[in-house]
Amino acid sequence: MAHRDTLVTACERKLQAGRFNDYTVNGLQVEGREGVTRVLSGVTASQALLDEAVAWGADLVLVHHGYFWKNEPVAVTGMKRRRLRTLLANDINLMAYHLPLDAHAELGNNAELARRLGFTAHGCADGEPGEGLLWLGAPSSRMPAQVLATHVGECLGRETLLVEAPGRGDVQRVAWCTGGAQDMITAAWEAGADAFISGEISERTTHLARELGIHYLCAGHHATERDGVRALGDWLAAEFGLEHRFVDIDNPA
Repeated sequence: MAHRDTLVTACERKLQAGRFNDYTVNGLQVEGREGVTRVLSGVTASQALLDEAVAWGADLVLVHHGYFWKNEPVAVTGMKRRRLRTLLANDINLMAYHLPLDAHAELGNNAELARRLGFTAHGCADGEPGEGLLWLGAPSSRMPAQVLATHVGECLGRETLLVEAPGRGDVQRVAWCTGGAQDMITAAWEAGADAFISGEISERTTHLARELGIHYLCAGHHATERDGVRALGDWLAAEFGLEHRFVDIDNPA
């Protein structure tokens, strides 16, 4: 068993969360019991994930997408009340890490996506590894965009939407940022990438890809961000002798 505050401090140090100007609160969002033996992790602190935590007897829920986002309604009503009531009534802690978990050079979503896809990472276009969010690298070999899209889909277990750039040719240099980072496509092109991978697509993304001349692969917000929180949970479990269970609540987005 570990003390809740010890785990919070360990994550803060590991992820250096204080360096990030984020859209939400990183760290402990809802306080539960002090002693932690079981950690349940998932991408988003949805009601379905909380119900799994209660059923398993988790002491702490660890997520990438927690609560208290900037500009969200502050009233504790409806869905928000039900979620908070589940945590408070069962004395369960909720910890969430957003941008710090995207950026981390070892456990982060971008680092884990590179490992899953077999990419060699060369650094970040917008900062040092551990700080930057737009990662640069190369696939295992030069390949057509269609082949890369098939590879990404097979690795993530979902179909990848591909917008091909006319005349761009094969992919040798790739950029990626997990989640809803489709608007980084211009920065990816400026960094010299042949293809950019992220989790979502907007109407404008298609035109940007075609007119800039960079292939765009939409691989799913949820699908690209499953591995960071799982890696953080595994690290916590190994460091403090805890039980850890990752629960993947299916999400097609």
